[in-house]
Amino acid sequence: MNVVIVGGGAGGMTAASRIKALKPDWDVKVFEATSFVSHAPCGIPYAIEFDFPSDELMYYRPEVFVRERGIDLHMNSRVVEVKKGKVAVDESGKVNEYEWDRLLIATGASPKIPDVDGKDLENIFTADLPPDADVIRRAAKSAENVAVIGAGYVGIEMAEAFSHLGKSVTVIEMADLPLPNFDPEIGEIVKKEMEGRVNLRLGERLEAFEGRDRVERVVTDRNEYRADIVVVGVGVKPNTELAEQIGVRIGVTGAIEVNRRMETSVENVYAAGDVVETEHMITGRKVWIPLAPPGNRMGYVAGVNMAGGDIEFPGVLGTQITKFHDLQIGKTGLTEREARAEGFDVKTAFITANTKVHYYPGATKTFIKAVKDKETNRILGAQIAGYEMVAMRTNVFAVAIQAQFTTKDLFFSDLVYAPPFTPIWDPVTVSARVLRF
Repeated sequence: MNVVIVGGGAGGMTAASRIKALKPDWDVKVFEATSFVSHAPCGIPYAIEFDFPSDELMYYRPEVFVRERGIDLHMNSRVVEVKKGKVAVDESGKVNEYEWDRLLIATGASPKIPDVDGKDLENIFTADLPPDADVIRRAAKSAENVAVIGAGYVGIEMAEAFSHLGKSVTVIEMADLPLPNFDPEIGEIVKKEMEGRVNLRLGERLEAFEGRDRVERVVTDRNEYRADIVVVGVGVKPNTELAEQIGVRIGVTGAIEVNRRMETSVENVYAAGDVVETEHMITGRKVWIPLAPPGNRMGYVAGVNMAGGDIEFPGVLGTQITKFHDLQIGKTGLTEREARAEGFDVKTAFITANTKVHYYPGATKTFIKAVKDKETNRILGAQIAGYEMVAMRTNVFAVAIQAQFTTKDLFFSDLVYAPPFTPIWDPVTVSARVLRF
């Protein structure tokens, strides 16, 4: 059996590894357009902030897949055409054809570039692939003024990196609050934290980049700002071009449509990772939420099924976390805005709580916005901001929501207690109590 996998990111390499584990005699070829595999682009801001080389962003080195797992890995090999039973691959300027019996498309997503004047000037960057970290870091060494376009995850993480390096940072966001996919209660907390460290410009629309050969200014509908370098973080789009060549159906979100086995509309063609849409566990609607953990799990599911197994991917809640300096911000499930848009009659609770008992040193505040369905008391979502253990509490909510817990179920969950770690009434329990009554 000849298996071809297009894309050597997390989804592609997970699938390849699973197929070889289940079917060691099969020929599994992976074509990756860059010199990186199993890479973690989410680490790009931290490679800049902490000054380590981009190859550290590979979870496993290529030799692990080649020598230990027996995968036929082709690096710097760009698939330029996909057709029934064959792919054409540009390898060092020579186009070679390879046959396939089963194909996995794991081409990921790419950053959006605003279509404004000056977008092609030098020193305007996106955070796409690990080598971008090296390029941005080199440019930043001589830069004094940095502009970040967008205050989503990439934007606030890049803002942290550059402010940590002592740069003068301007963050431009067209929404009224940073992290606009959060509810305003959490957005206000993030806003306050950012305003103490960067020049946060909210409610401003990018209109142009200006400069001679390289960028010198960013122009918005309200002002203009000096910038020696610019990092753009305004979202991503799925790389569906190769899938469309072979007639794969594109879903309502603009990403590849797959079933729960990661099968596309074309026989023996699978897809996984950031290039595909999936179901939301609460609403059942098709969503496109490109995140690393589900991308890895999609790759696992695809690999098992391509090797003749039978396993389904259940969907996502959109569980995610980020930070800006000491402030950690997590989210899972639906926000209040999203829940109301889906037709739920909701009740919400917003609480402030201590992270430890009052007498133990080092206690900080944490803030939780929780959402439930009034009719069933089922928990629909939670957003958390705080200075410690936000990941743990976000994960508690994620598991509770996936298990369809009610507020009563969460209130009586047997969570840990000890003075160094949490108060006897953990903030999660407190939010469930407030939400219930």
